[in-house]
This record gives sequence, structure tokens and C-alpha cells, in this order.
Amino acid sequence: MDSSIHTLPIGSTIRTVSGLAAALLDPFLIVGVLVVSCRLHGGVYDGPELLLSLIVFALTFPSPVRRFTRLRQLIADVSSVWATVCFMLLFFGYTGRFFGYFEPGVLIAWALAVPPVLVLGHIAFDRTVLAVEHGRRAVVVGVNPIARSLVARMENNRHLGLHFAGYFDDRAPGRLDSNMLPRLAGRLDDLPARVRSDGIDVIYITLPISSHPRIIGLLHSLRDTTVSIYFVPDLTMFDLIQARVDEVDGLPVLAVCETPFHGLKGALKRLLDVSVAGLALLALLPVFLVIALLIRLESPGPVIFKQRRYGLDGRDIVVWKFRSMRVTEDGATVYRQVVRGDSRVTRVGAFIRATSIDELPQLVNVLQGRMSLVGPRPHAVAVNEHYRKLISGYMIRHKVRPGITGWAQVNGFRGGDDIEQMQKRIEHDLEYLRNWSLRLDLLILARTALIVLRDAKAF
Repeated sequence: MDSSIHTLPIGSTIRTVSGLAAALLDPFLIVGVLVVSCRLHGGVYDGPELLLSLIVFALTFPSPVRRFTRLRQLIADVSSVWATVCFMLLFFGYTGRFFGYFEPGVLIAWALAVPPVLVLGHIAFDRTVLAVEHGRRAVVVGVNPIARSLVARMENNRHLGLHFAGYFDDRAPGRLDSNMLPRLAGRLDDLPARVRSDGIDVIYITLPISSHPRIIGLLHSLRDTTVSIYFVPDLTMFDLIQARVDEVDGLPVLAVCETPFHGLKGALKRLLDVSVAGLALLALLPVFLVIALLIRLESPGPVIFKQRRYGLDGRDIVVWKFRSMRVTEDGATVYRQVVRGDSRVTRVGAFIRATSIDELPQLVNVLQGRMSLVGPRPHAVAVNEHYRKLISGYMIRHKVRPGITGWAQVNGFRGGDDIEQMQKRIEHDLEYLRNWSLRLDLLILARTALIVLRDAKAF
């Protein structure tokens, strides 16, 4: 029988289809509930409802992975995400005066019905996937940390449909991790026979690149089987950001560090930035005028303080803030962190810093395309130059536009200029880049609104 190293086995096709269905589950159910609500209230699913459906689809696609979680956790997750979406829709509807286009009863019924429908939908989807995705027996070649991590993922994520059947390695037991020895199934030479006798469906090779001759020999010995074979590269040495498989004119490449905002994702994020920043500027114009007047009356100097920061790809940008101090230091070569009771801060400045009103002019930076609503907060140039030499991966945060607020800020790492605080801030910034979604941006904006008036680190 011919060699068969499958590039897309049937099991992979099933998982690809189920993955696409999972991504569409939330938007499909939410839009479906809207259609039903319209019908039940005697309304017509027309232009306004269609536009609302498109907005909700953009906000909820792709669905988060919620498979096989506890019911209480599922309910909490669905409720928090839907509450965030409703908050955004209320904001857009109120500021844009769109509510007149909809029947109130339809919107109320829709908002109340979505959470239970989503919970029931995810439960039904999980059970369907388990019934369709038959379990496959898998073995791992190599006993090492990446193999242990792979097996843990197999066993903790049932939707993969994989049943681990043992490790295979040529090294003496004394050279292997003692915790993994009980599950050692044999040597590499034993694998072809075990594939036939034990019905092994999948082989994952986690050997390092230096084991190239052994890998070639193993592949040759498996030529007359139909087992699916996958290489698992050990990328733990890299700080992976948006890792994904891509291609250059048909040649496969592995992205190790990439911006999350490419293609449609980037367009959706920019749409959110422009729409929210534009509406917020219109709504807050009276506040801008009052703050500008108070700053001008209290002390001489410009109302708007401009400072150079690092923006997208580390390029210089000019960030706008309401002036809160008597000095206007650019921070290009020397930067002194503001401390509680700092004599440089004016009385008006103390108030607008404590309430984060001083950051509001950055909404203009968002419209200019220099910043985003959500992203890693920009630091003064002198701070960047100092910490990029001390913290590994510091400059990776500049692969995206800086934000008015960010994941680090809503997790309590807003202030502080010491190495420990900065390290935590960078860790959260990189975590944001790894896990970005439009839903995460909405969550950060909602949490920012809740904590802005009670942030003890704002002074």
C-alpha cells in the first residue's frame, strides 16, 4: 500500500467544519432570535433590523470557544459577553438616536431571550460534535516538554476527539522524564507494528530538528501505513504573538510574531475606533470646552499638551492630552514619573488626572489613525529607550497602534515606573496581542468605564 501522510484527513475535515460552525454559532443564534422576535411581535424584518444584524454579527464573530465548560461558567460567560454587546448597542443607539427605528417590545424580548438561547445552543452543539467526531488513537514520538504539553491538551480538550495511546522514544529510560515513563509505549522501531496492531490513527512527532536522520528513518518505516503524521515544532523558545500557518506563493511558512490586525480583523477594529471616537467627541464637546476654560484660567500655557511617543511599528507619533501640569516636558531624553502630591500638577490637573479626563483629547489621535481606543498604552520616548534594554519583548507591543486604554490598565497596572510594575504591564500587553478579538476590546472598554472613577493609581 502506498505511503499516506495525509495533509487533510477526514477527521481534520470534520474538525475544520465544526470549527467554522462554532465560530458562526453565536452570531447565527443572536440574529435568529432577532428574526423570531420580530415575527412574534408582528413586525417586519426590514432594513433597520438587517443593519442591526450586521452590526451584531461583526461584534460577535467569531464565537468564543466555550466547549465542555461547567454550566455555571457557561452561563456567566454568555451573560457577560451579551451584556457588553448590549452596552455597546445602547451607546450607539442613544448617541445616534436610532431607537426610533425599532419596536421597543422587539428589542426587549430579543435582549432577554438571547442568553438562554446561547446557553442551550452551546450545549446542543457540544453534544452534536461529540457524537460526530469519533475518537482517534494518537501517539507522540519524543519524550520532552512539548510532548507533555501536547498530551495535556489532548486530554483536557475532548472536542479534539483524540485518545492518547503512549509515547515512543529511543533514549534509555534513565534519560527521560520520570513522570512520563509510565506512559512510554516503546521505541521508534516498534511504531510501525504498533500502528497496525493497535489501530493507531495519528502520530505527532515532537523530536527536535537535530534528530533529522531519525525522523527520516521513521517516515520511511511508515510508508506502507495510512496513519496521519504531524510535526509539532518546539516554539517555546519564542514569545509567540498571533502564531499561525501562512504561505508565500504556495510555500508554507510559520508566523511566529505577527500583528493580530491584518485583513478583516484590522478593518473591524478600525471601524470600531472611528465610530466610537467620533460619537464620543460629539457627545463630550461641552466637557472639552469647560476643561479647556478651567485650564486656561488657572495657569499660563497651552490647553493641549503634546508629547512624542512610539506608535505603530515604533514610529514617532504626537499624543494629545489636556495639560495637567505647569511644565510641558516632551520626555524625549529625560522623563520623571508623576507621583502623588507632585508640585508640578495643577489643581485642575489633579482632578482631570484622577478622573482620566486628561486622556480624552487622544480621541482625536484615534481619528487621525495614530492611536486606537484599545491597545498597549504609549510611554514617553525616554521610558521606551530605558526599558527596551531591560525587558525582553518590550518592543513587540509596538506592532500595533497604542491605545487610550488597555488590558494592563484594566488589570491594575496603570501607574508605576519600577521594573516590576513595567514587567507586569508588558506581560499584559503581550497577552492582549496573543488573544485579541473585537469582543476583548469591548470588554476592556466596558471595564475601563467602570473603574475610571475609582482608580487609586490615577493621580
